[in-house]
Amino acid sequence: MRDLYARFGGGLATVFLSLVLIWLAAMVLAPNLMMIDYALRPNLPPAELGGPRDVWSLDNVLYLANEGVHRAIFLKTIWASALVAALTLVVCYPIAFWMAQRATPGQLSIALMLVIIPFFINEVLRTLAWFILLAYRGPLNAVLQGIGLIDAPIRWQGDGGVLAGMVYAYILFMLLPIYNAIESLDKSQLEAARDLGSPTWRTHWRVVIPHAKAGIATGCVFTFMLAAGSYVAPALLGSPGSRWFTEIIYNWFFEGGDWNRGAAYALTLLVLCLAVVLVTLRVFRVNLTDVAK
Repeated sequence: MRDLYARFGGGLATVFLSLVLIWLAAMVLAPNLMMIDYALRPNLPPAELGGPRDVWSLDNVLYLANEGVHRAIFLKTIWASALVAALTLVVCYPIAFWMAQRATPGQLSIALMLVIIPFFINEVLRTLAWFILLAYRGPLNAVLQGIGLIDAPIRWQGDGGVLAGMVYAYILFMLLPIYNAIESLDKSQLEAARDLGSPTWRTHWRVVIPHAKAGIATGCVFTFMLAAGSYVAPALLGSPGSRWFTEIIYNWFFEGGDWNRGAAYALTLLVLCLAVVLVTLRVFRVNLTDVAK
């Protein structure tokens, strides 16, 4: 705060802070307060709004707790989102380490370009590309049949297709925080560990990962939140047996017409996601300031 006022002066800094506060109030605080209000009120016809039945209650939230199918999909969405974050971490960590500690400047430029350019395309189009790739008579089945690994096409749509599409869709949000964290690691520490006879796995476990824990926690938080709130990938790459909780929320709002119950479902997902994020930060011993960096 003091740095902001020292750099821009009292008047301009006040304008900047006021704009940020207005944006937070209009785009973050107000919609969430409205969602809480909708979630705690019953779905009533217009004539009964403001009447004796229009009171706050937990009926919409309790409906989710008592609805076995929706509760199972909700729990599956949470653990599947955690699995997406874990798989994305496994994919991104070695790439981030190579980019930060091993790649030459030219190789780094090419790698960043190859990672970033696909994200210039809309997420829907990127997911449609995966839909085509994983189609029953798509390129993947054609290649596998051509080299003799399978005798008949495989239906890849379902939980596996959703996981693959999400790992690809959110790889950038995991890769860049880890890369930024590992890049600041002094290479002399890695050389010292190697000179002392430390195997590669122990060097990563005792030196690299503790140093990069803020980046790892940030990437996991971003990926988990995006996966839990994703709608495009489950809708395009999923199957009837692999529904995502966001699809149920969408159905309540736009097909069932029950905004109150949809808001309750969305609020429940938001609260649990925030709880998972706070637990993740506690496990990694990282605070919100480190994530903001």
